[in-house]
Amino acid sequence: MRVLIVGGSGLLGGELVRLCAAQGHTVAATRFSSPPGPGTPRTNGPAQDVRPGSDGPGPEPVTADGRPVTGGPSPAPGAAATGGPAPGERLGPDLRTRPSPTTVAGGPSPAPGAASGCGTCEWFRLDVRSRAAVPAVIGGFRPDVTINVAYRSGDWATTADGAANVAAAVAASGGRLVHVSSDAVFSGDAPSYDETCLPDPVNPYGAAKAAAETAVRALVPGAAIVRTSLIVGHGASAHEAFVRSLATGSATGVLFTDDVRCPVHVSDLAAALLEIAERGLPGVHHAAGDQALSRYELGLLIARRDGLDEKRLRPGLRAAGGVRGPLEVRLDCSATRRRLHTRLRPASEFLAPGHS
Repeated sequence: MRVLIVGGSGLLGGELVRLCAAQGHTVAATRFSSPPGPGTPRTNGPAQDVRPGSDGPGPEPVTADGRPVTGGPSPAPGAAATGGPAPGERLGPDLRTRPSPTTVAGGPSPAPGAASGCGTCEWFRLDVRSRAAVPAVIGGFRPDVTINVAYRSGDWATTADGAANVAAAVAASGGRLVHVSSDAVFSGDAPSYDETCLPDPVNPYGAAKAAAETAVRALVPGAAIVRTSLIVGHGASAHEAFVRSLATGSATGVLFTDDVRCPVHVSDLAAALLEIAERGLPGVHHAAGDQALSRYELGLLIARRDGLDEKRLRPGLRAAGGVRGPLEVRLDCSATRRRLHTRLRPASEFLAPGHS
């Protein structure tokens, strides 16, 4: 099967690239500006998700005053799209940048439990906001299935318009589409949300993800839309990094006790997405862990797994800080679990000591 991963060098995208290559699929991926993570297979260049350092489509962890807890400032509009090869251009063997020894095929192994880095991947530089570049890449590679995990928090053009551009290109060239969405499309007012629930977002990011879903349904009626939650795993997520920085004293801040999600391990989510892609399952799916936790409770599990001092983690209230967005969002994944063979583990299991 020919698989294109749009947004292939983020945490989730990189896991998908490795998994597809390990299972013998012909895989290509797009990047925006930076190299893929360690262990990600490649043949002709690095890759970058449209949101550098992204953990996937779940809401970003923030400090008590609402600032992102990881990553540098976002580039100015249009700045990240300049320089280097033209959008949609294949990256040649010289990579246009100095290659990192940790990203070449056959280099260091990925984190324990991660998908194997065997196989190869063809990489394309792509700005999903470009109506011309997106169909050029998809039409040129002609995938059997496109899995779109690309987004950029705070950027409507990338998250909503970019998803529409990908869907339009798939509709024109043929093949299936799996679009990754987020629990941020919900307000959190309901006790839980199953696959039949309609979006009712309360912040701009949730509204952009909801608009993306609408575009995907309209342009590719048989597409799969997969809503997920906070993505963690292999110690590589932003939330895990923030917990480590708090527990070691290298950062200050709090972990919210009123911000509740259903964390999912990146390997479980990647396996579920690939199963949906391989089986051609259409419609809305919810793929998250079977356990609702606050960010503080999740932080405690991460600290215990990593042998860190959990007493250094301070609880706080997101509501008190005026941070915009839904508070408690519990995804009911019952219908999706009945359809899938892939098991989506609870966080207390995949974050137990000895796991990654």
